[in-house]
Amino acid sequence: MKFILTTHNVTLTDAIEQHVLGKIEKLEHIDRWLLDARVTLEKDHTAHSPDTQFKCGIRVGVRGNDLYAEDREADLYAAIDLAVKKLEGQIRKKHSMAKARTHKVAARVKESRRKA
Repeated sequence: MKFILTTHNVTLTDAIEQHVLGKIEKLEHIDRWLLDARVTLEKDHTAHSPDTQFKCGIRVGVRGNDLYAEDREADLYAAIDLAVKKLEGQIRKKHSMAKARTHKVAARVKESRRKA
């Protein structure tokens, strides 16, 4: 999987990079068909409240529409964790919908065979 990490007004340390990579690997474990991940980390110096000083946006390329999640927190690590949690939900929902579609088709075939 291709991985792009960009920052704006944030010093990228090895600890931050390893934290993001670990979280992205967790997403890749959930769905192995992820194509790429683009992570943007930002610090807003002019935030109106100190509770939303850091922002993490993650765009994951998959077949079909890309998945995107963003979160703002006072702590950068918390923003990363919450954005990844939102993406996990989106990936699980997409997987469940695909599975339900397959089961619906199989149920129709089974019903038509039973009637015949």
